[in-house]
Amino acid sequence: MSKRYKTPLTAEEIAKRPDAEIDFSDISELGSDFWENAQVIPPRTKPVVSLRLPEDVIAFFKSEDPKGYTKRMAAVLKAYADAHKA
Repeated sequence: MSKRYKTPLTAEEIAKRPDAEIDFSDISELGSDFWENAQVIPPRTKPVVSLRLPEDVIAFFKSEDPKGYTKRMAAVLKAYADAHKA
Protein backbone atom coordinates (compact mmCIF):
# COMPACT_ATOMS: atom_id res chain seq x y z
CA MET A 1 0.00 0.00 0.00
CA SER A 2 1.42 3.38 -0.91
CA LYS A 3 1.05 6.54 1.10
CA ARG A 4 -1.19 9.18 -0.42
CA TYR A 5 0.37 12.03 1.54
CA LYS A 6 4.03 12.78 2.23
CA THR A 7 3.22 14.46 5.55
CA PRO A 8 0.31 13.77 7.91
CA LEU A 9 -2.73 15.96 7.44
CA THR A 10 -3.58 18.50 10.12
CA ALA A 11 -6.95 18.43 11.87
CA GLU A 12 -7.98 21.51 9.91
CA GLU A 13 -7.08 19.85 6.60
CA ILE A 14 -9.03 16.74 7.53
CA ALA A 15 -12.08 18.77 8.59
CA LYS A 16 -12.15 20.59 5.24
CA ARG A 17 -12.28 17.36 3.19
CA PRO A 18 -15.71 16.08 2.15
CA ASP A 19 -16.71 12.61 3.38
CA ALA A 20 -16.74 11.35 -0.20
CA GLU A 21 -12.94 11.73 -0.32
CA ILE A 22 -12.33 9.36 2.61
CA ASP A 23 -10.42 6.27 1.48
CA PHE A 24 -11.73 3.19 3.31
CA SER A 25 -9.81 0.67 1.18
CA ASP A 26 -7.36 -0.25 3.95
CA ILE A 27 -10.10 -1.00 6.52
CA SER A 28 -11.22 -4.63 6.63
CA GLU A 29 -14.90 -5.53 6.71
CA LEU A 30 -16.44 -6.53 10.03
CA GLY A 31 -17.66 -10.12 9.92
CA SER A 32 -21.08 -11.38 10.95
CA ASP A 33 -19.60 -12.73 14.20
CA PHE A 34 -18.77 -9.15 15.20
CA TRP A 35 -22.34 -7.97 14.62
CA GLU A 36 -23.86 -11.01 16.34
CA ASN A 37 -21.89 -10.23 19.52
CA ALA A 38 -22.07 -6.42 19.33
CA GLN A 39 -23.67 -4.68 22.29
CA VAL A 40 -25.10 -1.21 22.63
CA ILE A 41 -23.70 0.45 25.72
CA PRO A 42 -26.24 2.92 27.11
CA PRO A 43 -24.94 6.36 28.02
CA ARG A 44 -24.23 7.08 31.66
CA THR A 45 -27.18 8.65 33.38
CA LYS A 46 -25.41 9.54 36.61
CA PRO A 47 -22.51 11.98 36.96
CA VAL A 48 -19.14 10.63 38.06
CA VAL A 49 -17.97 12.14 41.35
CA SER A 50 -14.61 11.89 43.07
CA LEU A 51 -14.89 11.84 46.85
CA ARG A 52 -12.27 11.45 49.57
CA LEU A 53 -13.50 9.28 52.43
CA PRO A 54 -11.89 7.89 55.56
CA GLU A 55 -10.41 4.42 55.05
CA ASP A 56 -12.56 2.91 57.82
CA VAL A 57 -15.74 4.09 56.06
CA ILE A 58 -14.67 2.48 52.79
CA ALA A 59 -13.64 -0.70 54.62
CA PHE A 60 -17.06 -0.87 56.28
CA PHE A 61 -18.92 -0.74 52.96
CA LYS A 62 -16.46 -3.13 51.28
CA SER A 63 -16.70 -5.69 54.09
CA GLU A 64 -20.16 -6.85 53.04
CA ASP A 65 -19.52 -7.11 49.28
CA PRO A 66 -16.45 -5.50 47.68
CA LYS A 67 -18.10 -5.35 44.25
CA GLY A 68 -21.25 -3.50 45.29
CA TYR A 69 -19.92 -1.11 47.89
CA THR A 70 -20.33 2.07 45.82
CA LYS A 71 -24.00 1.27 45.18
CA ARG A 72 -24.57 0.90 48.90
CA MET A 73 -22.77 4.17 49.58
CA ALA A 74 -24.99 5.88 47.00
CA ALA A 75 -28.10 4.35 48.60
CA VAL A 76 -27.12 5.66 52.03
CA LEU A 77 -26.43 9.15 50.66
CA LYS A 78 -29.75 9.14 48.77
CA ALA A 79 -31.66 8.05 51.87
CA TYR A 80 -30.00 10.85 53.84
CA ALA A 81 -30.80 13.44 51.15
CA ASP A 82 -34.41 12.24 50.87
CA ALA A 83 -34.86 12.38 54.65
CA HIS A 84 -33.57 15.95 54.78
CA LYS A 85 -35.51 17.45 51.88
CA ALA A 86 -37.49 20.49 52.87
